[in-house]
Amino acid sequence: MRILGRATSINVQKAAWMCAELGLKVERVDVGGQFGGNDRPEFLAKNPNGLVPVLEDGDFVLWESHSIVRYLAETIGGEPWFPKDARRRALASQWMDWALATLIPTFNPMFLQLIRTAPEKRDNALVTRQKTASERLFRMLDAQLAKSAYVLGDQPTMADIPLGVSVYRWLHLPIERPSLANVEGYFQRLSERPAYRQHVMLPLT
Repeated sequence: MRILGRATSINVQKAAWMCAELGLKVERVDVGGQFGGNDRPEFLAKNPNGLVPVLEDGDFVLWESHSIVRYLAETIGGEPWFPKDARRRALASQWMDWALATLIPTFNPMFLQLIRTAPEKRDNALVTRQKTASERLFRMLDAQLAKSAYVLGDQPTMADIPLGVSVYRWLHLPIERPSLANVEGYFQRLSERPAYRQHVMLPLT
């Protein structure tokens, strides 16, 4: 099994963290960003979007990070990562989709400005707008985490993978943010997991 994609990509981190939680021995190949290679014909044959990550499981090729996480959770993880109960599984997918469609697109423009844009070229008005919008969303997550240790209960599910990587980035951006006790407690619990420390708790670049 191989993951194509650089370690600093938030989407690659989801796949790599999931693999590590499941005890899988996976070769990760640096692609994208400063490593390039994602515009080469051989890569585009695997993912025509030219984006990372790409999972190779034998002759099976899969792209889109949340699809990779679901595939690994279902085929290898089982409970608790991939809930057997259909309604609980639907809730896990709901939170994964919310992270992908709402949370990450809201704070990622701020991340790009603060981490990957030179100070003199930053759009400070955009940072302010996205920070305000992101705070509202992390308050939503904080309210959910008031109910249990992880997003859906006392054990992590596939829903915690995209949310966990997002929380790390949010808490380590160079900004002032409201104190959200449940989100902060969630991060502390995640940081006790070796797989999370190895694949998610990396310098922001």
